[in-house]
Order: sequence, then structure tokens, then C-alpha cells
Amino acid sequence: MGKQISGLIVGLIFGLGLTISQMVNPEKVLGFLDILGNWDPSLAFVMGAALLITAIGYRLVWTRRKPVFEDAFQLPGNKKIDPKLAIGAVLFGIGWGLVGLCPGPALASITIGGLPAWQFVGAMIAGVIVYDLIVAKRIA
Repeated sequence: MGKQISGLIVGLIFGLGLTISQMVNPEKVLGFLDILGNWDPSLAFVMGAALLITAIGYRLVWTRRKPVFEDAFQLPGNKKIDPKLAIGAVLFGIGWGLVGLCPGPALASITIGGLPAWQFVGAMIAGVIVYDLIVAKRIA
């Protein structure tokens, strides 16, 4: 039960942070990404704060022998930059740059973003399903 409650609390904090920082606002994000036009650098502070908090958090977490609600830390096994990762990163960047949303902010924005947010999340889920049904089988 503690794992679910902590997940709920962290999810609420994350969603609140995304909303307050305006990461759920596609126009704000697109303004940040438009470095050759009318650039809005304000989201750089959001990203900088996230990096700082993550760096401090990792320092604190690694003083523990194990997580609070798990038997061991779960770390990625593959540390290589392979074609699958590179293609995924490019597709992610294209989607973020075209629409101004990525998965976390898109999910947070469905409460305030209206139909476009729901359409984006639906398309995102469809993309995951297509990958699982078609692409993952060919790559594996």
C-alpha cells in the first residue's frame, strides 16, 4: 500500500510542477524550442532546476542500501547508444517539436488541455500499440 501511496504523491507533485511551470502549455514549449525565432528561454530554468534536484536526489538515494518499497534498485542494463535508442530519440524530438507536448506533460494536460490533449494521448497510445505489435517483433 505504501508503494501505491508514494506513487500517487509523487505523481501529484510531478503533475503540479508540470502545470505550474507551464510545461503542459504547447505554445510555451514551442516558444522555448524556437531558438532561431521568438525564443522564450524561461523553460531552461525548469530544466536546470530539474537537473539540480535530480543530482541532489541521486546523491541522497545512493546512500541507501535499497529502495524503501523494493528489494533492490532497478537500473537499466543496456548502456549502449544503439540504433533503436537513436531512432526513438529522433522520433520523440520530432513529436515534441511539432506539437509542443511529450508524454508526461500530455498526460498532465488532459485535465486542462481539452480535445487536442486527448487526441495527442490517444495517438501516443496508438503508437505504443503499433510498436508492440509490429516493430518490436521485427527488431527482437
